[in-house]
Amino acid sequence: MKTNLKKASLLLTGLLAGSTLFAQTDSVQTTNYVKPFSGGPVRTWSIGFNGGLLTPFTIFGANGRQDFRQPQSEIGYGGYIKKQFSPTFALQADFLRGEVSGTRGQAGFGTPNSFNTKLDWSGALSANITLGNISWFHSKTSIQPYLTAGAGYMGYKTTITDAAGNTTPYANGAGENTINEWFVPVGLGFKVNLGPSVNLDLGYQVNFVQSDNFDGYNIGNSNDRFSYAHIGLEFLLGSSKTPAMATYNPVNSMRTEYVWQNAQTKAMLQAQIDAEKAKNDQLRNDLNTTNANLAKLTIDSDGDGVLDINDKCPNTPSGTKVDGSGCPLAKPVVVITEEDRRVVKDAISNLEFDLGKATIREKSFASLDRVARLLVDKNFSLKLAGHTDNTGSKDLNMRLSKDRAEAIKTYLVDKGANASRIEATGYGQLQPIATNKTAAGRQQNRRVEFTLY
Repeated sequence: MKTNLKKASLLLTGLLAGSTLFAQTDSVQTTNYVKPFSGGPVRTWSIGFNGGLLTPFTIFGANGRQDFRQPQSEIGYGGYIKKQFSPTFALQADFLRGEVSGTRGQAGFGTPNSFNTKLDWSGALSANITLGNISWFHSKTSIQPYLTAGAGYMGYKTTITDAAGNTTPYANGAGENTINEWFVPVGLGFKVNLGPSVNLDLGYQVNFVQSDNFDGYNIGNSNDRFSYAHIGLEFLLGSSKTPAMATYNPVNSMRTEYVWQNAQTKAMLQAQIDAEKAKNDQLRNDLNTTNANLAKLTIDSDGDGVLDINDKCPNTPSGTKVDGSGCPLAKPVVVITEEDRRVVKDAISNLEFDLGKATIREKSFASLDRVARLLVDKNFSLKLAGHTDNTGSKDLNMRLSKDRAEAIKTYLVDKGANASRIEATGYGQLQPIATNKTAAGRQQNRRVEFTLY
């Protein structure tokens, strides 16, 4: 335990020391300069690879209360891909694999002597908060302390060994040897710039497992946890000539921009103002002249969308569709054959709905499919008029007739018909074609009429 605390203390000391050294590049250099509020260009994607030691002991809580009192250091390795959203905030997807082991289980029923957990895989999404890259006087940081926290999911297998050396695979309550659990990774560390596209990554991470079965032994009332101290390399994606967002200092860029703007003398500024004023006066005169000329070229007397200068057919009646020269478009000739009418008539005769609903029965699908094909192939327009008998209230009948017409339109559109060429209207009980005093008459009045045009 003392050894682990010593390692943790050295890591924290390194972080504190690194935070005092983070600014190494003076603002006189402009290779990492990005104009404030310009949005770039900056590099935001990076990938990293690392390796280190996995142990069940952590810097949080009382390690003596864990299920196993003697930690073992095992090798672990992992990687990540990171997207930087601002100089201080990023999201990264982490992968970790390795082994965690320990000995001297706490006294209890069936106390094992040791455990070994093979972490087959783990994936986590974490927020990465970069510290120490905000300074007035330096454009780029060379050391970036950071904190991470997130959530992940992992799969592992655990074996426990008793005092006699007998090894037993651990199985959970469902009898599974391969166990999947959620965990919460929390970490800290710092990165050192080795070059424009490579960083050295030194970090320490504690993973809080959301169960007490990670070490195959359940004693006490706390969940298991393990730590990962690692060293690795981070590679920034993109051109090395483009600044990295994680090391770019927006505060310094604002200062640099301010200094540059105020480096000019009053005489130079006044000369520029006078020159711009003269240009503006000339532009204003030119603009006034241009506007006067444009006013003559932007008149559309008949409102058909074609300017008078290009309108070969002036005084077109309002609402007339015209071509690019302002002349009325010839109306297409629509030829509806007897076969087309037979297809529509067949659809009407086979149309059935569920009682009191707008749900089309399956019996009607085949004939409606033929109508949809007709609309697609010949680009016809179709009017759907829904009607009911006088059974029920007028409002209910009006709504039902409209819903049934809309249901047919929706079915035809789903089959490929042009929705803009189908009109669905409901008339309720207002237009009967037979008496509502008999069942046969009411049956005739409950209908949807199809009109091709």
